[in-house]
Amino acid sequence: MSNETREEIPDFPAARAPGCPFDPPPVWQALRSQAPISRVRLWDGSTPWLVTRYADQRALLADQRVSVDSGRPGYPHLSPHGGGSNLGFLRMDDPEHSRLRRMVTAPFAVKRIEAMRPTVQKIVDGLVDDLLAGPKPVDLVEAFALPVPTLVISELLGVPYSDHQFFQENSNAVIRRTATMDERAAAGRNLGEYLGDLVGRKLAEPGDDVLSELATRVKAGEMTRREATQIGVLLLIAGHETTANMIALGTVALLEHPGQLELVRGTDEPRVIAAAVEELLRYLHITHNGMQRVALADIEIAGVTVRAGEGLLMLNEVGNRDPKAFPSVPDNLDVTRDARHHIAFGFGVHQCLGQSLARMELQVVYSTLYRRIPTLRRAVELDRIPFKHDAFIYGVYELPVTW
Repeated sequence: MSNETREEIPDFPAARAPGCPFDPPPVWQALRSQAPISRVRLWDGSTPWLVTRYADQRALLADQRVSVDSGRPGYPHLSPHGGGSNLGFLRMDDPEHSRLRRMVTAPFAVKRIEAMRPTVQKIVDGLVDDLLAGPKPVDLVEAFALPVPTLVISELLGVPYSDHQFFQENSNAVIRRTATMDERAAAGRNLGEYLGDLVGRKLAEPGDDVLSELATRVKAGEMTRREATQIGVLLLIAGHETTANMIALGTVALLEHPGQLELVRGTDEPRVIAAAVEELLRYLHITHNGMQRVALADIEIAGVTVRAGEGLLMLNEVGNRDPKAFPSVPDNLDVTRDARHHIAFGFGVHQCLGQSLARMELQVVYSTLYRRIPTLRRAVELDRIPFKHDAFIYGVYELPVTW
């Protein structure tokens, strides 16, 4: 590769435009129309393909010639420390992926998740009560956005909430892009040992929770204890980190769009709230560095040949702004939009297992928080809010609010 050609390949990731914390980096938006499948350069000098169009992303995510296995040569690692060793079936291809995923599908079925709605409503109402009774200003992340999904996933998995500080700190280390290899490995070991011990306790004294269901499958010889532990780690991290960031980031976005906030705050119609959740998922998309894959065979797509062994980055935060998929000014937040076909949860066999849970939690939060605290507002200027530009999962580290 010549020096001139190397200089033309943009580095990944890229910075967002100043003052535009909700929009993808302009360079990727431009590539979607100019060169929707093009090379980018990662930290190690490798040059995987960046895919920016909605239709191309869906096609590749559903293609069996594309692998999620991060151990394969050519897989595009986003940092020198890798990641994914504790993510269980999330980094496996079929048939192992399907075998393990099937064992935890039932607890996340829509009917079982809907049965949890009253419990989640009680959790949210209790935390709002605490907010109203407490001091102002308050950090909404610490006092509300993190506790909601942490309490929910703790109850679902059968993890004592009293240990929430431990697994929040360690899960943060696992997903923080700037964490060192030693920090990430230590955090992974801590979580693995903790969940492994908990699975062992569930083997002896099962309860009515997901870890007990996994322990039952271990006892039946359907999976190993290590596999059950890895699934527990995955569900614990994914079950609170993603939703917590979406609660806080969605709140920042709505506060910056008061007309849209009023549409959410002024309704008790579940259908309207559900539509608002889908639009916020499309508009914000917290997995802001996309989804990584590697080609198993030569693939022709959009006039480009992706060779076997070449990496792929599906930047779905840009795909979710594609005007061909969302024709009505996709860069605008519009909670009345029909955005149900977004790919914030991915697409194909690896789409997010917990999406029904996330949707339900967000519906309860967005329909409750702003209605019960109608004068909620930022306590600092937008440029003083620390956004998570350095993390794999986008959001805010703190959100000082008052009312």
